Amino acid sequence: MKKLLIVDDEPLVQIGIKSMINWQKLDIEVCGTAVNGQAALEMIREYAPDLVITDIKMPIMNGLELIKACQEEIGPIPLFLVLTSYEEFELVRKALSYQVVDYLVKLELEPDSLCQAVERALERLKQMKESAAYRQSAGRPLLQSYNDKFFMRLLHNLFDSREQFAIQAKDLRLDFSDQCYLACHGEIHSSAAAQMKREKQMNLYSSSLQMIREIFSKHAPCYVISLDKIHFAAVFHFPTMESADIAAVQSAVSNACSMVHNYFNVWLSIGMGTTVDDPLKISASYQEARQAFNLSSQTEPVIPFSRITEDSMKNSFNITVFKGALTKAFEEFDTDVLYSTLTEISDLFTANPQKYLQAVDAACNILYLALSLLPGSEETMDEIFAGYPDSYRSIYKAASVMDVVQWLSTLRDGLCDVLKNKRKTYKDHVISNVQKYIDNHIEDRLSLNDVAAVFGLSPNYLSALFKKTCSIGFTEYITQKKISRAKVLLLEPDYKIYEVADKLGFESAFYFSKVFKKVEGVSPRDYIQSHISASDR
Repeated sequence: MKKLLIVDDEPLVQIGIKSMINWQKLDIEVCGTAVNGQAALEMIREYAPDLVITDIKMPIMNGLELIKACQEEIGPIPLFLVLTSYEEFELVRKALSYQVVDYLVKLELEPDSLCQAVERALERLKQMKESAAYRQSAGRPLLQSYNDKFFMRLLHNLFDSREQFAIQAKDLRLDFSDQCYLACHGEIHSSAAAQMKREKQMNLYSSSLQMIREIFSKHAPCYVISLDKIHFAAVFHFPTMESADIAAVQSAVSNACSMVHNYFNVWLSIGMGTTVDDPLKISASYQEARQAFNLSSQTEPVIPFSRITEDSMKNSFNITVFKGALTKAFEEFDTDVLYSTLTEISDLFTANPQKYLQAVDAACNILYLALSLLPGSEETMDEIFAGYPDSYRSIYKAASVMDVVQWLSTLRDGLCDVLKNKRKTYKDHVISNVQKYIDNHIEDRLSLNDVAAVFGLSPNYLSALFKKTCSIGFTEYITQKKISRAKVLLLEPDYKIYEVADKLGFESAFYFSKVFKKVEGVSPRDYIQSHISASDR
């Protein structure tokens, strides 16, 4: 069921909208009302509604300020419908520039027009949630963070178990039921980008990547992942090994190369791995794709791994050997483990000076992990590599193994300094995201193990960090949030006590009542009765 928040400083308007149409028939629950934008923003943070109907003119924070604040802090969802009067056309025009779904004139508001506007919003919401662009765009930081971390673990075989993989895939609504996968690794090249302003440069790369996604998807089902602003990975999937359409993948990458060049005057280089029969083997196909990518050029932009015959090329550094240490270092901000692990990898490179391409490849893999797993990673990397002309992207211009070792040493020392100075900030960021996740999934049955799996943390570490940061236990926090939500639902006329218990994931109405009384001091029935009595006075 979708959630709707109604925002208007006139109580009669709130009541009118709530009663004008049958929201339950549209599979919509009115999760609350607010009288100004500031109060609405707090409720949006707490309840994560899918849709918001808001007045434009309100005290404290108006509707336009609310929409702008939501888009900057939370992302493209919730979608907005705005209420307006005839004389507010200039405000309506500005609201439309924020890509609101529709505007509704208060004096002309009728059930049919409201219902049609809401149905348009639901259709747009469905399209957004089904699109890979929604999951992979930079619009919704929390979801983007989950998505990035998931694919980084998948591409580098960093999942602790198949169960952890399955929990995260389910949470992100990613389907890995197919039995055949093939990975690619690519880069977007532009000779003109260096002369562009940062904003225009970013627009060039993001527009190119969006076109790549669309072209790839037209040829074969796939996921496309942004690694940094110029590098990307793709995972094509087919129902069975026998149904794998390699020709379709080849057409996809070939067409993407020509179309992106024609539209944006950039060129692509892409390496293709071979097919594997299990999603947890995608990392093997991806490592093949990265090795093939190292042989690509402007004259020969697409290289399949099957064409590589030299054993020396196929003998790459496998950073998954260090996966436990790297995961612990990045997720728990453990500088001792990070320093010793990156030093060990540097020593391995130094001992194999002939493996230049493999060293660059492994260093890039570590870079992508850091970019994905650390909060504010792009700014952090620019800070660490401030003395390099091309910032952290200087790794792509390393000319020898020793250049790679020097780059990795800079990364190691810089990351350790940053993590030491910002360890508390980063840990607070992790817990803040965990709290947002709990708030957004408060109607689910949440366990410590499942939430820890979503974030790639050990349950013990998450439990200890949560208690230390919040001064409240993980389970107690969830209980308080569920009871807080229950208090709202219990006062809705459409819900019975057992329905609220079921909706919030309690095992029985009896257990829900017991927990509610323990937290609030009264039973759910007495709570409802006390509010009915208060309203009758």
